[in-house]
Amino acid sequence: MSAALDWSRDGAHWPHRSASRFVDAGGCTWHVQVLRGTPCQPVVWLLHGTGAAGHSWRALMDLLSPHATLVVPDLPGHGFSGPLPQVSLPAMARALAALAETLALPPALMLGHSAGAALAVRATLDGLMAPAQLVGINAALLPFEGLAGRVFGPMARLMARQAWVPWLFARSARDTAAVQRLVAATGSTLDAQGLALYGRLMRSPAHVAGALAMMADWDLDRLWADLPQLGVPLTLLVGGQDGTVPPAQAQRLRLRLPPTRVQLLDGLGHLAHEEAPQRVADVLAAHGLAGALRHPPRRAA
Repeated sequence: MSAALDWSRDGAHWPHRSASRFVDAGGCTWHVQVLRGTPCQPVVWLLHGTGAAGHSWRALMDLLSPHATLVVPDLPGHGFSGPLPQVSLPAMARALAALAETLALPPALMLGHSAGAALAVRATLDGLMAPAQLVGINAALLPFEGLAGRVFGPMARLMARQAWVPWLFARSARDTAAVQRLVAATGSTLDAQGLALYGRLMRSPAHVAGALAMMADWDLDRLWADLPQLGVPLTLLVGGQDGTVPPAQAQRLRLRLPPTRVQLLDGLGHLAHEEAPQRVADVLAAHGLAGALRHPPRRAA
């Protein structure tokens, strides 16, 4: 798949560009941003969801970076990271662990959005990463149910095998209104910069192909079956207006894994950390997550 994003062109004004590096690990060439704190501060990994990139954490990074070392990768096939030969959930978890080993930055806390939360949980369940705490923002941890469950997987696999599909999608993303509609469907409202960054990603056939491959190959049924074995505290932040992952799923997760804490973010959608980063940072602080994050700085009015 060609028409990948070009770092010198598409990344010229990328958020936190100075923190970016390219690292070969686990069979993938990763684009990863590292914002280093002091040696006594925790290492926090931020994992984005399907179809996004590390840019989605840009505002939250500003709020958390004085209190932690942040590691923010573009997942394989997304953004400026290269593809993996296999993009199943376990395979991606192994590649992620290889990146952590190469960077010598094992996580104290893993904060995952949507599918990024599933990746963090899988890596922890498989003993590949050993964070003290896990946080999911609108976490996609449940398989699709009913008709959606029977149709979505085969449809995603079919689309992922058609070389023309990413090109068609990327072409449609040239229409700014189309990008706005896709974001609006998540239940979130983004500023002009956020919309422009997603538009740039969506106009890359390689990025679209990476997102489709990820959706096609992931097995959430196994993750759901293994979830009771999770021995790490899990906190779920749930956007009340999430149009992508039904908010009611969080309560099902808590029933399956009773120690799970659930915090409702009323009025926010699937991209809650992008539309209200200060509110998310305040919730992290209120839960005392990762110790040093108890007092994240507030932005000036």
